[in-house]
Amino acid sequence: MSFFSGWRGWRQFKKLPWEWRNIVIYSESGQDWHHFSGLIGELNGRLDRKTCYVTSDASDPGLGRQHPNYRAIFIPEGLFLTIFFQVNRSDVFVLTMMDLQNLQLKRSLHPVHYIYLFHSMGSTHMVDNEDSFDHYDSLFCAGPQQVREIRKREEIKGLPAKHLFDYGHPRLEEVIAEGKAWQAQKTPGEPATVLIAPTWGDTSIFNTCGEELIGVLLDAGYRVIMRPHYQSNRQTPDVISAVRDSYLEAELFEYIDRMGETNSILRSDILVSDWSAMALEYAMGLEKPVLFIDVPRRIRNPHWQELGIEPVESSIRTQVGEIVSPDSLEDAPAAIDRLMGDPERFRDKMRELRENMVFRLGHSIPDGADEIARLADERMQARSPDS
Repeated sequence: MSFFSGWRGWRQFKKLPWEWRNIVIYSESGQDWHHFSGLIGELNGRLDRKTCYVTSDASDPGLGRQHPNYRAIFIPEGLFLTIFFQVNRSDVFVLTMMDLQNLQLKRSLHPVHYIYLFHSMGSTHMVDNEDSFDHYDSLFCAGPQQVREIRKREEIKGLPAKHLFDYGHPRLEEVIAEGKAWQAQKTPGEPATVLIAPTWGDTSIFNTCGEELIGVLLDAGYRVIMRPHYQSNRQTPDVISAVRDSYLEAELFEYIDRMGETNSILRSDILVSDWSAMALEYAMGLEKPVLFIDVPRRIRNPHWQELGIEPVESSIRTQVGEIVSPDSLEDAPAAIDRLMGDPERFRDKMRELRENMVFRLGHSIPDGADEIARLADERMQARSPDS
C-alpha cells in the first residue's frame, strides 16, 4: 500500500503544470502543519498564489484543506519520496526538515531554491548536527542569535553566504495570544501547578531523575503535570511508563500526552525543563518562569564550541529562571517559590527580552509569505524557458 501510495503521489506531482510548482511545501509529519498553515493561508488568499503541499503523513491536516489555490499530495516515506526529492522540478521548496542532503533525502538534480523555516528559537550549533543547515539556500530565522551563528559558521568553514531572512517565530505569537485569552480558574488556596515538560533523550529529566523530582514536588504540595516529549514515548516508552505509573494514584499528579495539547501549558504556573527550546516559548510567550534541571547538555554537534558563541538554550537560563542540580532536587521547591514571588516584575522582564530576541513580533506570517512569494518570482524569472 505504501509503495502504491508513493507511486500515485509522485505521478500526481509530475503531472502538475509549472504554475503549481512555483511554490512547493514539504511536511514530514502532520505535527508540522501549524508551521505552514498560516503561511499557506496568506499565499493562497491575500497574495493569490498557487501552492502545492506535499506530505509524508496520511493523517496530516493539510490533506483535508480545500482552496482553489491549494493542492495537497501524499507521498509516504520510501522509494518514491527519495525520487521526489532527487528529481523534482520546482521554483522554491519550503520545509522544516533539517539535514537536507545529509541523509537519504537530497537536493534536487534540477535548480531548486530551498527555504528552511526555523521552528524554534533555539541555537543552531549544539543540539543540531554541525552541518544541519548547510544545504539550504534561504533560512527563515527566528531571531538575531540564529543569524550570528549561521554567519559565524559560514565564515569559519568558508561556506557560501545563504540568504537569511528575519522571519520571527509565529508559534511564540500564538502562545502570547493564547496566554492573553486564557482565563485563570484557580480557587483560593489551590496549590500552584508545576508542568514538567523536558526534551527527549537518555539524559533528559524523565530518563535520569524524573521519578525523584515528581516525588519531591508532590511532597511539597504542588500539583504536578508530567508531559513527556512525543519522541520520549517513541524511543523510551518503558521509562516514561515507569515514571508515570509510580504516581498514577497520587491526587495532585496528572499525566498528559503532549501531541497537540496546549491546555496544560496555559494552566500551569511554572515550567520545569532541561534543554528544551520550548522553555523559551513558555517564558517569553506566557511570561511565566522556568526552573531548569541541570542534566547533561543534549549535544549532537561535538564541535559546537568552535563558533565561540554560547547557545541560547544555555545563556537564557538565568534570565528566565533558575537552575537546580539533579543531585540537589530537594532545592527545587524553594527555587519555585522564589521564581513565583514577583510575577509583575517577571512579566515586564520577559516583554523586554522577547523584543530583543525575536524578529517581527506580530507580523511574521504575512511578512514571511511575502518573502516566499518574492523568492518564487525571482526563481521563476531565472528559470530557462525550456525547463
